Amino acid sequence: MRKLTRADVKDIIQYERIRNDFRARIIALKKARRVEVGPILTFVFENRDTVLFQIEEMMRAERIVQEERIAEELAVYNDLIPGANELSATMLIEITDQRKIKPTLDKMMGIDKGKKVWLQFGDERVYARFEEGHSNEVKISAVHFVRLKFTSQQSRRFRSGEDLAYLYVDHPNYKRRLRLSEAVLKSLRADLDA
Repeated sequence: MRKLTRADVKDIIQYERIRNDFRARIIALKKARRVEVGPILTFVFENRDTVLFQIEEMMRAERIVQEERIAEELAVYNDLIPGANELSATMLIEITDQRKIKPTLDKMMGIDKGKKVWLQFGDERVYARFEEGHSNEVKISAVHFVRLKFTSQQSRRFRSGEDLAYLYVDHPNYKRRLRLSEAVLKSLRADLDA
C-alpha cells in the first residue's frame, strides 16, 4: 500500500470544507474495520484513508500549519500504513472502569510477546508482530500497533476467500477467538490488493 505524501494532506482551511463528509465516510469505513475480540480487546485495521484521517484531525486539533511539522506527522503516521502483503491494526485494551485499568492491564502483560495473537484461515496462521516500546517488564500500554505479515502464498489464499478467517488471542489470562465477518474480510482483502 502506497504511503501518504504531502500532496495527500489538505491544509486546515481545505480540510474544514470537506471535513463533515470525509469524517462520515471514515466512520463508516472504520466500522467495517473494527473488531471486538471479547470484552476488552478491539482491533482497528488501518489503511491509507484511516491514517490520512488521523493526520488531518491531528493537524486540525493542534493547528499545525508549518511544513516541517506536517512532514513529521506524515513520517510518524505513515508507519501505520501496511506494507506489501501486510495488514496493520491498532489494538486497544479497552477498560471503562477507572478502578480496573491497572489490574486489567497487569493481567494482560506479555500479550505483545511471542505468538499470542494471530489471524487464521484454513491451516494458515499469520502471527501479529507488535511495535516495540509499548510495554516493559512492569507495565503495558492500553494501545498497541500490530502488523500481520503474509507470505505471498498466504496473501493469495486469504484474498481468494476460500476459507473462513478468525482472529485469535491466546494469552494465559485472555483466550478468545472471533470469526471475521464478510464485511471485515472484504475490506482487509482490498488492503492486500492495494
